[in-house]
Amino acid sequence: HFSKKERFEPSPPTPAQLRYILLHNAIPFIGFGFLDNAIMIAAGTQIELSIGLTLGISTMAAAALGNLVSDLAGLGLAGYVEALAVRFGMQIPDLTPKQVDMWQTRVTSHMGKAIGITIGCILGMFPLLFLSDDDEEKKKKHPNSK
Repeated sequence: HFSKKERFEPSPPTPAQLRYILLHNAIPFIGFGFLDNAIMIAAGTQIELSIGLTLGISTMAAAALGNLVSDLAGLGLAGYVEALAVRFGMQIPDLTPKQVDMWQTRVTSHMGKAIGITIGCILGMFPLLFLSDDDEEKKKKHPNSK
């Protein structure tokens, strides 16, 4: 004989549901990571080669300002990334509220976000392919550079 609590305890999400939760969380974060890193690198480089040289700020200060630009852009672009994920067919997983709150769901959701942001950040490093040694030479030749 089961108690009432045991009879009405929802079953945990199935492996298929957990895979979908992982993908549902990973895909938008690939976009977030990509945009964040790409904008940070591009903005940081431009800041370093323009006002960075003029004001004599360090490479790390230029990178921090590039990160600020990237974070501000991320605030504005977040809705677009999520809308694009929905256009790719990513719908909210069909789970009960109790299943959403289960540890398996939360761990899978966080894993998906971590995997997505990692892939996105690596892909977002593509601006580094376009940086040349000429940029470093410009910085070295400028009298205010550090």
